[in-house]
Amino acid sequence: MDKLAVVKNIMEEFSSRTCISGAGCTPKRYLWTDVFAVCNFLELFRRTGEEHYKEEALQLVYQVHHVLGRHRSDDSRSGWISGLDEEEGEVHPTIGGLRIGKKLNERKKDEPQDEHLEWEQDGQYFHYLTKWMHALHLVTEETHDPKYSRWALELAKTAYEKFSHQTYAGARRMYWKMSIDLSYPLVSSMGQHDALDGYVTYLLLKKDASVNAALSGESNIDSEMKGLYAMARQMSMTTDDALGIGGLLSDATLLVQMELTDEMSELLVSMLHAAREGLLRFMASLTLRYPAQYRLAFRELGLSIGLHGVRKMLKILEADERMFSNRGSVETVLKELASYLPLCEYIESFWLASENQSSSTWQEHMDINAVMLATSLMPSGFLRI
Repeated sequence: MDKLAVVKNIMEEFSSRTCISGAGCTPKRYLWTDVFAVCNFLELFRRTGEEHYKEEALQLVYQVHHVLGRHRSDDSRSGWISGLDEEEGEVHPTIGGLRIGKKLNERKKDEPQDEHLEWEQDGQYFHYLTKWMHALHLVTEETHDPKYSRWALELAKTAYEKFSHQTYAGARRMYWKMSIDLSYPLVSSMGQHDALDGYVTYLLLKKDASVNAALSGESNIDSEMKGLYAMARQMSMTTDDALGIGGLLSDATLLVQMELTDEMSELLVSMLHAAREGLLRFMASLTLRYPAQYRLAFRELGLSIGLHGVRKMLKILEADERMFSNRGSVETVLKELASYLPLCEYIESFWLASENQSSSTWQEHMDINAVMLATSLMPSGFLRI
């Protein structure tokens, strides 16, 4: 199989289907999907040298900000969700956060919560915002334009300020989901890996800003990082959810590419052990034996993307003689995790099959499924700093 040709085809169809380029259609934006799409387009540009792929990535960033950074067409409000005027909003498109892009408008503050309906209603998710920060960082890496990293830093500061809060008992926690304008929580419980994902992402942004003179005055996110680290260490990391396990491994892959302090290397070991335990539980569930209509492709593909990171982490350690605490523990658990690498090919082959793409679960989530399949086939675009 020519994976590059497959990824090209998937991304070109996605671009046409969601109106990234071309005229006569309305852009269809969803933040999580668009994160992976930006990374895929940048990687296609790096591999082929074809300029139009970079232009697709930049156009997609523009659309995300001008669609998800603004109020919905079915909302009584209009303009930037930050409340800035048109001119200032163009300069700071992420400073008010970004909408998820769900089909239905958000639940109003005085409306009762419907747990099932909430999944279809708009708002903001912290873990979607951190993924977008990562994508913006990669755009700066490719274009050498610091404005994308500046937007990521502005988003980082806003996200921490609005999603984190202090409980009556004095503990700091995070809301799972906030309103479009970030004025009230829609789901008050805390996401299991939100603080962890935030900490790793903010470390990456801090590293980027520290070597970019254009960002030197905007790189102070130390208090946010301290808060995120404290919350992350208080939460259990182990999960049997495929996407959650993949997220742990993806974040670990980003972390191991940085200069590790003792604190960071200790965190890395905890993440890898949690992923290993989660994989044991996930495999025991026998989910991968179910027919396509009982499975969610994007969750399994998230796992596959993370597992590709295991291979990358092993290569990094083999090529890099850096000494950091727990290096031996890191290598040991990575070699154990490597036994699961055949799952990548199994998951990718399963969802490449036309009969499985005909299932209702693929068709209902076609964009996110297709784009994450492309990422799994070409993971280096997402799993890099």
